[in-house]
Amino acid sequence: MPRVRLLELAHARSGDKGNTANVGLIPYDEEHYQILLQEVTADRVKKHFRCLVKGPVERFELDNLHALNFLLHEALDGGGTVSLMTDAQGKVFSTALLRMEIEVPEEVAARVRGQGRVPRPEARSDR
Repeated sequence: MPRVRLLELAHARSGDKGNTANVGLIPYDEEHYQILLQEVTADRVKKHFRCLVKGPVERFELDNLHALNFLLHEALDGGGTVSLMTDAQGKVFSTALLRMEIEVPEEVAARVRGQGRVPRPEARSDR
């Protein structure tokens, strides 16, 4: 199966509460939600952030929104007011998660390549 970066399937937002980073992952197309459910597990997210997240990763499924929410515990070196980390509020965790690669069916890979931050040439409005 081909692999694509999450940024080609979804967008994300992140923030913090104390020492916990929060990352929401929302697919561009609702039909890709099932792929995210299968491929973007708490264990895989923990492995992706293995050097940054010291505690457990929890995943919450928001079926009504076709979205996932992850809590990354012990990810902010104590949190914004006590941490010396560059990003003690967890703002870049969403961008970092979108770099994660997952396996998708061939037809999905062909359809989403270039989606996200790097638009496909045929999708550009200046042509």
